[in-house]
Amino acid sequence: MPFALVENAASAVPLTPVAPASLSEALMRLSESERRWVEGLGFKAEAGAFALVPGADGSLGRVLVGHKTEEPIWALGGLPEALPAGSYALDAKPGPAAATRMALGWALGAYAFTRYRPRSRVPAELIWPAEADRAEVERLAKGICLARDLINTPAEEMGPAELAAAAEMLAGEHGARCAVLTGDQLLKANYPMIHAVGRGSARAPRLIDILWGDPKAPKVTLVGKGVCFDSGGLDLKTSQGMRMMKKDMGGAATLLGLAAAIMDARLPVRLRVLVPAVENFVSGTSVRPLDVIRTRNGLAVEIGNTDAEGRLILCDALAEADSEKPQLIVDAATLTGAARVALGPELPALFANDDALAEELLAAGAAESDPLWRLPLWKPYRKLLDSKVGDLNNVSESGFAGAIIAALFMAEFVTPTTPWAHIDTFAWNHATRPGRPEGGEALALRALYAAIKRRFLR
Repeated sequence: MPFALVENAASAVPLTPVAPASLSEALMRLSESERRWVEGLGFKAEAGAFALVPGADGSLGRVLVGHKTEEPIWALGGLPEALPAGSYALDAKPGPAAATRMALGWALGAYAFTRYRPRSRVPAELIWPAEADRAEVERLAKGICLARDLINTPAEEMGPAELAAAAEMLAGEHGARCAVLTGDQLLKANYPMIHAVGRGSARAPRLIDILWGDPKAPKVTLVGKGVCFDSGGLDLKTSQGMRMMKKDMGGAATLLGLAAAIMDARLPVRLRVLVPAVENFVSGTSVRPLDVIRTRNGLAVEIGNTDAEGRLILCDALAEADSEKPQLIVDAATLTGAARVALGPELPALFANDDALAEELLAAGAAESDPLWRLPLWKPYRKLLDSKVGDLNNVSESGFAGAIIAALFMAEFVTPTTPWAHIDTFAWNHATRPGRPEGGEALALRALYAAIKRRFLR
């Protein structure tokens, strides 16, 4: 019963999506007693609302569910946990694209994190809609649920070693190569900043490097922030600020889920995934404020704040990604609180050095109901990163434009001519919505998958 989608059932309850504008027409197709029942419930076909309609024998005869026609993915997303256990069948033909999105929404709504306790109830099942692209639904659901599981797992059991093991397992499933540099190997291989940030923890830092696909195909490189727990380092976070830091590897988790979908679809790209995996901890070996560390590309970075560690580990990985001059670099990171202040938890910030790439990602996000919002790489603010002793600082003293400042720092490690997108994500559902249970979330994964597929699958 993967994702609560099944081949068939002996008896399935009809499930009818209804938009507010078509409610009157839908009611006319019901029997008089059914119509009176639905009207008596006050059902208005609002998105997410549903009406259980009894049959002539008193059993459940059908379900009407309200939805927005422009967002078919979430039409059924709340139903697996809300409907009585049993099987349901879509009694409409919304078209292949909508049917695929509805099935995916159902699959995502059936997700539960069960590492420590079983789910409280069996989810309702949906018979596969005839028009749905099953392979596409399954690969995206698997990728998103992988990311959710990784993010939801507490740091005690999802440290750098465990994240590397998950990446190795993923690579093995798809015939990819996975190499991992650990501890002092990072210094020997010239990844000094990853080592510096992670050296304060007893759990050694790592660089995970997955390689898959035809070497002659266009190169796509994904770089994910893998801070498995962030105490803030010597610039220690408050207890409240530290509380959710198991999800500080949400960028890495999202891009591992994306990589799973890309590899499963066998998109014609040479895919590389780089994940610097560390814990930012406090100890006698922790990096200190105003230390100066030379990075992989030779720039000397003054550490203005040890709690701005994500950009530090990403800069070494981005420099390596850029060295191959790929056709596309995408990084994702739970990077700044400033992005959340500006855009809230549901809307990742997008930065890009290429307008065409930005437009493609924004369009894909809108089409997939997986939105992004572009913020500028405002070059006049670059001077705020100037250092008196190094090439640049990792923070600005001003406190202004924190998300932009972080993106400008990382832009120092990518050649301007290399198409690059940076996504500053929350990687978490702060409250349950249809198809999106509270907890870890792969925000922007579907948008990125659609844009990459459109760009390279000609």
